[in-house]
Amino acid sequence: MRTLSVLPAALLLLAACQQQSKTETAAAPAPAPAETPAVTGKTYGSAITAAGAQPLSALNTVLGDQDSAQVKLVGKADAVCQAKGCWLTMKTPDGQEMRVRFKDYAFFVPKDISGKTVVINGWAHRETVPVSDLQHYAKDAGKSDAEVAAITKPQQQLNFEADGVLVAE
Repeated sequence: MRTLSVLPAALLLLAACQQQSKTETAAAPAPAPAETPAVTGKTYGSAITAAGAQPLSALNTVLGDQDSAQVKLVGKADAVCQAKGCWLTMKTPDGQEMRVRFKDYAFFVPKDISGKTVVINGWAHRETVPVSDLQHYAKDAGKSDAEVAAITKPQQQLNFEADGVLVAE
């Protein structure tokens, strides 16, 4: 009789161990945290620090096969909306532009931060940007009417929705 009462307990223990190992193998390993440069400056939007920021070059690794991921990145601002600072771009290691927009259009950055180090926190995502948006961004960037009119096809791009931006001093 004792053998029968021990059997259910042993089965439960075995089942619990198997479930735990399945969970452990299903979780993808997180990328190793990169050494974050000491970046101090002014924050726009939600208050953030550089702690835990990944270099922009790690973005493809962080995204993997996913369409989007929440991440904190550090890199250089390439261009900024000259109308009111409502977006900025950063160059990826392969030379592509990643547009950074600001969550809920709730904040703007200074128009003169091109070339400065920035830390951005939020969601990176891959998307197809329609022609109308591309033309709008070109106008905001001060492109000529001819350059704007030459935009006739949507583009697959990496984009970022930031809830906070730290601009280095």
